[in-house]
Amino acid sequence: HAPRNNGEKDWEHAFNASSPASLPEYTGPKLFKEPSFKSNKFIIHNALSRCCLAGKVNESQKNKIIEEMEKSSASHFLILLRDANCQFRAIYTLDGQSEELHRLCGVGPRAISSSAVEAIYKYSSDRKQFNTLPSRTLSMSVDAFTIPAHLWHTKKHGTPKKVATPK
Repeated sequence: HAPRNNGEKDWEHAFNASSPASLPEYTGPKLFKEPSFKSNKFIIHNALSRCCLAGKVNESQKNKIIEEMEKSSASHFLILLRDANCQFRAIYTLDGQSEELHRLCGVGPRAISSSAVEAIYKYSSDRKQFNTLPSRTLSMSVDAFTIPAHLWHTKKHGTPKKVATPK
């Protein structure tokens, strides 16, 4: 009888001690990094895995991109899509100071000014698709964007530019 009685008393004491005021603040090692509400890394990761680069054929490209994102100190990533068909082209980070997008990896211009962005998209995890946002303002809620077609036509060096003949 005695041990059980003590056990109950200890339990009662422990229970009372766990009221928020008496709990010492946990100062041990952080077991997980608290997700910053400003980071969309997880969303981009999902978009790549389930939509842009889904399946075995894209696995090595997807893994390489995720690796680049992990190495980056940025917390907000943007996917450059080829056009409204949402084909993946590159990952960019937004420079909050200069309002410029810088290519982290993939195919696309090295830097894009935010004013050159044509359309912006939010990734919907449950529907596994990108939805166009009505604005053109890059914010933390934007996950992907497209650029005007002429930005894709990189100038080939050495060939003279053809002048369009008026009709």
